[in-house]
Amino acid sequence: MAFELSICIVNYNSKEYLNKCLTSIYSNPFKKSFEVIVVDNNSSDNSPALIKEKFPYVMILENQENNGFTKANNQGVRISKGRYVLSLNPDTVVLPEALNTLVDFMDNHPEAGGCGPKVLNSNGTIQHQCKRGFPTISSTLFYFLGLHKIFPKSKLFSHYLMTYLNPDEINEVDSLSGSCLMVRREVIERVGVMDEDYIMYGDDLDWCYRIKKMGWKIYYVPQAQIIHYGGKSSRALPFRSILWFHRAMAIFYKKHYSQNCLFIVNWLVYTGIWTNAIIAFGINLLRKEKIVGSRKP
Repeated sequence: MAFELSICIVNYNSKEYLNKCLTSIYSNPFKKSFEVIVVDNNSSDNSPALIKEKFPYVMILENQENNGFTKANNQGVRISKGRYVLSLNPDTVVLPEALNTLVDFMDNHPEAGGCGPKVLNSNGTIQHQCKRGFPTISSTLFYFLGLHKIFPKSKLFSHYLMTYLNPDEINEVDSLSGSCLMVRREVIERVGVMDEDYIMYGDDLDWCYRIKKMGWKIYYVPQAQIIHYGGKSSRALPFRSILWFHRAMAIFYKKHYSQNCLFIVNWLVYTGIWTNAIIAFGINLLRKEKIVGSRKP
């Protein structure tokens, strides 16, 4: 490999945050060779100009249309040359030693197919999506009913966000946050890139599911930390993003669970997904600040 680490960032109208993200990467540089690839999805805020002027050493791919996150991320992954590949959101700040810590962990744990850091909100609290269980029918139901908030230490009710785990300890988990997800090159060669049926959302869950299915392990490594402002690109297209968010749920369920369930169960699941989508559309029509997924401080 030409580099030890490749960092792939998909950008859409996130110029201000992208500037902070790239600044944090080069202010706290990885100790070995690395490259940064930004795939811009036809931004209208002059993001490419910012990169060319302030970060000329960053490779930039300029799409002529918004291809969605997953296709754009795969563009970057396919041309990357690193031994490890990090998918990183533009609305993140990489804290000191995070990159070194993640790569060192992967070097010392050859069974790890992927790993991710502790992801923090702007107020310093943890985004529990950075260490998740796979969304089964029951865990998804408990999540939407809010039972994980009432019983945060219960493995039954808090399976999805794994709030019962110590957030300061390394743990094997099912899935990580796509805001900062590191995989090894061998995994990509064997498992493939992200599934492009997902336009946005769900791609991280699906990738981790496929990685684990091939026998690799997924680890949460809290000694590495980033700040994730969350949803800045999706809020530019809130109603389309709500559609993509719920569409991703349906795709994941159909792909990984539906074959083993009765017709009536599948019907109830799909009905629940799209009913929730309608509710989300209605709430956002009345809300000044548009929210897709969970609220980030």
